[in-house]
Amino acid sequence: MHFAGPANGERLFMASLDQIIDDFTFLDDWEDRYRYVIELGKALPDLAEEKRTSENKVMGCASQVWLVTHTSGDPDNPIMNFEGDSDAHIVRGLVAIVLATYSGKPASEIAALDAFEIFSKIGLVENLSSQRSNGLRSMVKRIREEAQVRAAA
Repeated sequence: MHFAGPANGERLFMASLDQIIDDFTFLDDWEDRYRYVIELGKALPDLAEEKRTSENKVMGCASQVWLVTHTSGDPDNPIMNFEGDSDAHIVRGLVAIVLATYSGKPASEIAALDAFEIFSKIGLVENLSSQRSNGLRSMVKRIREEAQVRAAA
């Protein structure tokens, strides 16, 4: 999946969730998966400096993480797309996985989607440090809460 940015047509992320799941299944050990997560982060477009605001910062992450939400379509159940970034390589890769999981879906679907079921299925959660796992939970929580608000509007 490739999603256009809000004004300039650049991609918000590179890999689809299905591709990420397939790649994780293909990789045998966590070392290879860890390198793959870092590569996903390297492929993630940089977030513009003016979007690195306190409003876009995700609280609860040990590293700095920023998420920006874009909506389109039906105001009662908009399609949501996300941009994100981090100052840490592995976390930047986790941001890419979160964006692949949630971007391009209606708010109601995002609010109902527990990404941790997917992350557990591919062995991501149990191989992260508790700090990274908590940061991942903070990203997912923020996206789902925002989707709940937009779906209820």
